[in-house]
Amino acid sequence: MQLRALFVEKTDNPFLQLFRYVFVGGIAAVFDFGTLYLLDEFCRIHHLLAAAVAFLVGVTVNYLISKQFVFTQKKASPVAEFLEYAVIGVIGLGLTEGIVYLCTDILGFYVMLSKLVATVLVFFWNFFARRIFLYRSKENE
Repeated sequence: MQLRALFVEKTDNPFLQLFRYVFVGGIAAVFDFGTLYLLDEFCRIHHLLAAAVAFLVGVTVNYLISKQFVFTQKKASPVAEFLEYAVIGVIGLGLTEGIVYLCTDILGFYVMLSKLVATVLVFFWNFFARRIFLYRSKENE
């Protein structure tokens, strides 16, 4: 398989989309974790607020890159697409906050480790929710 087909050409193949989403997620995670680290360690913002802001930064990066390389299907209405994306993102944020709270405040993990646990779990929620509800192909409808 050519590199272009692996990363750039449009596809509805769920395995190829997941492969691409891992790379996009990695880039978004750098922004997410970097923002959390800066806000928590240097700005001394409460870890739950810092995690929420960091999540929003990461999800924005993820959305912008995913639209170009992972989920390239277009919805009929950009407004509907954004609203569906926002709902999935809010659920992901709620999951992230719950996991960070549980791991940091209840179990006593370091906030960055809590964020890692949340990121892994929410990664799968985001991918499958977006694939199933937001960017399903016409053949699956």
